[in-house]
Amino acid sequence: MVEKDKLLMILKDLSYEEGDFTLVSGKKSTYYIDAKETTLNPEGMFLIGKLMYQMAKEIPGIEAVGGVSIGGDPLVCAVVLESYNKKDNLAGFLIRKEPKGHGTNRWVEGGKNLKKGMSVVILEDVITTGGSSLRAIEVTEKEGYNVKGIVAILDRLEGGKEAIESKGYLFRSIFTLKDLR
Repeated sequence: MVEKDKLLMILKDLSYEEGDFTLVSGKKSTYYIDAKETTLNPEGMFLIGKLMYQMAKEIPGIEAVGGVSIGGDPLVCAVVLESYNKKDNLAGFLIRKEPKGHGTNRWVEGGKNLKKGMSVVILEDVITTGGSSLRAIEVTEKEGYNVKGIVAILDRLEGGKEAIESKGYLFRSIFTLKDLR
C-alpha cells in the first residue's frame, strides 16, 4: 500500500467523525476532522512528515516550515525530522496564537534557526475558510519571513484554498474532503 493511501486510512479511522459540530470559523458542520488524532499517531506522524516534506520541497526556495500551535506542532516536528533524515536543513518554527506575554514576547518560536527574509511554508492540518492560515501568514510576515504558501493535510473544500490563492500564496493539500467520503 502506498504511503498516501495508508495515511488516508489512518485519517478516516482516527480523525473523521459525524455529528453536530461548530468549527473554528463559526460554521456548523455535520462532520469533524480532528487531524491531531492522526498527527499524534506514530505511523500517521511518520507518513505526514514524508508527504508534507515532499510537498514543501516542491515549492522553490523553501528554507523553513512553520505552523500554528497546537495543530501545527506535530506537523512541523514531523517535517523537520524528515528533512534531517534526508540530510536536508529545513528549519522549523511555531507560531503562537498570541504573543508570549513575558520574556521575549515573541509570536514565532524557533527564530534562532531562521534568518529574516527567508522563504517559508506554513503547515496546516485542516483548512476550511482559510482564515486561520491567512492570520498565520500575516503574523509570520510581520516577523520578517517570506511566506510562499500553505501545505495542508486536508482541504474541506469550503473556500479556504481560494481565499489563500486570492492573496497570491500557493496552496497544496494532501487530501480534500472528497477523499474522505
